[in-house]
Amino acid sequence: MSNLLLRGVRLVPLAPGETAPDEPVDVAVEHGVVTAVGPGLERPAGAEEIAGLGRWVVPGLWDQHAHLAQWTLTSQRLDLAAARTPEAATAMVAERVAEQPELPVIGWGHRAGVWDRDVTVSELDAVSGETPVVLISGDGHHAWLNTTALMHLALPVRDSVVRETEWFAVYPRLATLVGNDGTSPAAYRRMLETAAALGVVGLTDYEFSAGPMDWAERWHEGCDLLRVRVATYAEGLDDVLSAGLRTGDTLPDCDPRATMGALKIISDGSLNTRTAWCCQPYADAHRLEYPAGQPNLSGDELRELQTRAHAGGLEVATHAIGDAALAEALAAYAATGARGSIEHAQLVGRDDVRRMAELGIRASVQPAHLLDDRDLTTRIWPDRQERCFAFRWMLEDGVELALGSDAPVSPLDPWLAIAAAVHRTADEREPWHPEQALTPREALAASVDGQPMVGPGSRGDLVLLDADPLATRADDATTARALREMPVALTAVAGEVVHRGGSLV
Repeated sequence: MSNLLLRGVRLVPLAPGETAPDEPVDVAVEHGVVTAVGPGLERPAGAEEIAGLGRWVVPGLWDQHAHLAQWTLTSQRLDLAAARTPEAATAMVAERVAEQPELPVIGWGHRAGVWDRDVTVSELDAVSGETPVVLISGDGHHAWLNTTALMHLALPVRDSVVRETEWFAVYPRLATLVGNDGTSPAAYRRMLETAAALGVVGLTDYEFSAGPMDWAERWHEGCDLLRVRVATYAEGLDDVLSAGLRTGDTLPDCDPRATMGALKIISDGSLNTRTAWCCQPYADAHRLEYPAGQPNLSGDELRELQTRAHAGGLEVATHAIGDAALAEALAAYAATGARGSIEHAQLVGRDDVRRMAELGIRASVQPAHLLDDRDLTTRIWPDRQERCFAFRWMLEDGVELALGSDAPVSPLDPWLAIAAAVHRTADEREPWHPEQALTPREALAASVDGQPMVGPGSRGDLVLLDADPLATRADDATTARALREMPVALTAVAGEVVHRGGSLV
């Protein structure tokens, strides 16, 4: 932890009732904590002094839901986001195989939910030959493999995609297919630097891996740039409990910036894969094996996991996208006394939102998903789209909001998330259900890990901005664009500068 002095910066109010001084002030950080705020402060011993020149200072931003290994790997994978049809995807695969026939093809980002038909392994085999091909959907909940890849990963040969729990179980074995999986400490460090340049000081890692046990070695090989909370899944729960790790504890062989997170439970599927568990059938239910989606766990299994985690001092982060999954998850929280979050909370009922507030369960939401899911939701949930991404309901009913990206499903960019929550569109169309929008102040407050306006006692996690994030602009679209393009001059973690922008002299 370091000492730091910011001269002449403007504070940004976040919580209700906060008022910022009219004039710039100095902010002193000692031993990683803000110790004083005011004009003409004395420089702490050994502190780096930086002239803020009237810039705006906010608490450091967090991404509360990311998959760091997958995010790191995405930069090296075949980008299928532009594939609007199965034929477009197979053409991209054929081109890559022709260019590099000796290398496996790992693709990412296609949105099969908007395609007009289901895909087959056979058509992928036809363009790939013996080259292994694994195409991971943009929601991460299914993968389209050719026969060579199915056999290599010891999966039963079939003519359809691999979904949900079967896919999650096999995902770690991808490293056996690609060799060097691109998640070296150096690769992680580059991505952490990318996050720091956006003002990110902390990440919650929900990667499918050994979780906290992976981070000690990585931490000491250059990946100690930002704060990180590391989750575990059911497969690693015994190891975490045996180690006596509780949510908030410092990870073994790390410093207090690396801490134990929650038990992550994936209780249902996704919209794109049409496996999110809903109270009513999908509009195209005739195409589906499970017309209303399905749970990944029984109610008893969900309660058993929550009970074990809660008894061991762990919070629980329960993935629930459909409204039936949300209701079941909340019933489990009520029955077990567990605490934590609902991850995604994409389709909700108003009574369920009120129940979240009563139970003190956070809504960990990813606003940029609404940009990607708008058209698909209109197609397959046309009768319930007004209940999707219901951020205003959540705030009105007293639910704590925590924004994230679900990277690489959406870009790891807190300003994109904030802008999406505020404007609810990123193109020329009108905002999608603007009655559920947040104000810039509310969205920013949901992005700083519960920190208030910078003041004595605050963490020394600070971000200097070249523009006022709460400024009133000509219209909502202009405000959203300004948020998406927010220039970050400096990012500091525990008083240590981890990013300096080009505008900082």
